[in-house]
Amino acid sequence: MQLEKKSVVVTGASAGMGRAIVELFAQEGANVIAVARRQALLEELAASLEDAPGKVIPFAGDTSLKETNEAMIDKAIKEFGRFDVLINNAGIMDDNTAIADMTDEMLDRVMKVNTFGPMYAMRKAVQVFLEQGDGGNIINVGSIGAIHNAAGVAYCASKAALTRVAQSTAYMYQEEEIRCNTIAPGAVASDIAMAMPESNEFGKSRTDKVVDLVPSMGMPEDIAAVALFLASDASSFINGVMLPVDGGWLSF
Repeated sequence: MQLEKKSVVVTGASAGMGRAIVELFAQEGANVIAVARRQALLEELAASLEDAPGKVIPFAGDTSLKETNEAMIDKAIKEFGRFDVLINNAGIMDDNTAIADMTDEMLDRVMKVNTFGPMYAMRKAVQVFLEQGDGGNIINVGSIGAIHNAAGVAYCASKAALTRVAQSTAYMYQEEEIRCNTIAPGAVASDIAMAMPESNEFGKSRTDKVVDLVPSMGMPEDIAAVALFLASDASSFINGVMLPVDGGWLSF
């Protein structure tokens, strides 16, 4: 097992990519705090993995809040005795708006969930890693939207910011053996699209030109496999990268 007895926190764990990551990590021996807003789905996930080598503990909370991001890491330490890997997977889409139509409310919500929340979690994680004194590992689930016009301005900005936060963290703490990388999914089959607000007509007319070039739809398990690699010792010399997992979309 690649992650035996590793203590891991995964956000956005109730469905899609987050759920696939929890399932794979538990089978690889990791003990996981599974974080999301929907308690019932988290409990069902934990029950489905009762026989896995690793233990899964549900943790319901809103990851846009500083308090949730700090408490979920404290929970990992309380339950498992230490903390090894943070996976910031929770995220939301915007409504495809360009800058002229972007509302304050949309900007605020997207940045809180996609950027501020992960930054709160990363701050807490690095503080714990430094105290433990033996390194640590942070994996952010970003998006090719950080460099590709596949969504609205708020979403693309939030993912670009998260990518730069990861690169800064990787650089600042490399001597302390704290790694930080970003997975950048392309089009992945998940329920995030169902939670999207109604698209802005102008913005969608422009982003559709990019979306129409999607070569294929990925699956949550594709992202989970990359997360496992980045969380394992096999990737020990990889730090500060943004790794596209998009079926070649960026090459179009």
